[in-house]
Amino acid sequence: MRQIDLAYRTMFAELAQRSFDAQFQADFSFDGRFVNVPVKGKGYWYFEYPTPEGDKRRYVGPEADEEITVRVKAHREIKDDLRERRRLVAALLRSGGMASPDRFAGDVTKALADAGLFRLRAVLIGSVAFSCYSGLLGVRLPNASLQTGDADFAQDYAISAEVGDSLPPIMEVLQSVDPTFRAVPHQSDKARVVAFVNSAKYRVEFLTGNRGSDDYAGKPSLMPALGGASAENLRFLDYLIYEPVRTVLLHREGVNVLVPAPERYAVHKLIVASRRLTDAPGRAKRDKDLFQASLLAEALNETRQSDVLADAYREAWERGPSWQEALISGLWMMPGNGKAALAAAVGVSVNELGKGTAQ
Repeated sequence: MRQIDLAYRTMFAELAQRSFDAQFQADFSFDGRFVNVPVKGKGYWYFEYPTPEGDKRRYVGPEADEEITVRVKAHREIKDDLRERRRLVAALLRSGGMASPDRFAGDVTKALADAGLFRLRAVLIGSVAFSCYSGLLGVRLPNASLQTGDADFAQDYAISAEVGDSLPPIMEVLQSVDPTFRAVPHQSDKARVVAFVNSAKYRVEFLTGNRGSDDYAGKPSLMPALGGASAENLRFLDYLIYEPVRTVLLHREGVNVLVPAPERYAVHKLIVASRRLTDAPGRAKRDKDLFQASLLAEALNETRQSDVLADAYREAWERGPSWQEALISGLWMMPGNGKAALAAAVGVSVNELGKGTAQ
C-alpha cells in the first residue's frame, strides 16, 4: 500500500484545521457569547445570542473537546480563507492522490454540515466517510472502494435528546440540494421518517445505536436534534460511532465532518458483513464491507497504528458471544491481505485469529 507524501499529509492537516475554523465561524456570529453549562458534572459549551423573542442558545460541544474549547477562547481571531481552502482541496486531489466523494454526496454532506449536523455530534458513516480515510491515514485508497448510492449519518440517542438544540427541518435542508428529495415513511411506523430519496433514487438515511432489547430492532427512534427526522435502531452501531474523529471531506472548499475512528470502522465492517442479506444487493454490500475492512487493516499496519486496531478488535471480541460469532464469520470471508494485517496487529497467526479468548 502506497503512502502519501509527507508534504500532502501536512497540507491535509492544515486544510482540516482551516475547515473547522471556518465552520466554527459560520456557526457562531460575533453578536453572541459562549457560556459554559454544567450537565451531570461535566461542562458543555453553548452559544448564547440575542433574538427579538429574547436570548437563545445553540449547542457547541463538550468542554472536554480541546479543539472546541480552544476555538471558543479564540473565536474573534478566526479568519476564513475560502479561495485558499479550495486551492488546497484541488492540490490534494490532483497531486496528493487523496480520495473524494462523488459530487452529489459531497453537496448533501456540506448542506447538512452547514445546517449544524456535526456541531450536534452526528457522525458521517458508510462509504462517504470512508473517502476521508485516505487523507486521515496518509495512504492511497482505490476509488472502487468508495462507490456508493447513498449517504448515511448516525447520532447517539442520548446526545440527540440532551443537547437542547436541533437542526432546521431536514426536508428543507435536503431540498436545498435537490428539490426532488422526498420523505420515505418507515415500514413499521408510517408517522416516522428515517430516510429520504430523490428522483435519482439517491438515499439519505439516519441511524442510531440499539443497545437495549431486540424489541427495538426494526423500529425508528424519534431524534430531537435531527430536525424532525427519526433514526433506524441498529445493533453494533454504538461501537462504531464511539469517540469519532474530526476530519475534512475533500469536497469544494473542504467540509468539516466527524467520522468513525478508522480502526472501529474496519472492525465494524467485519461484523456487519456477516449480517448482510444473501441476495445480489446484499452480497455486493458484503463484498464492499470486507474490501474496506481489509484496506483499513492494511493501512493501519502500514502507518504503524496496529496497536489501535488491536485494541478495537479486542474490545469488540470481549463484548460477548454474538459479537464473537459475527467477527468469526467476517474473518472467514475477509481477503487474505487484510486478515494477515489484522492477525499481525493482534499478535497471533492468521490461523489463530478468531479462536479462543487469547485475542
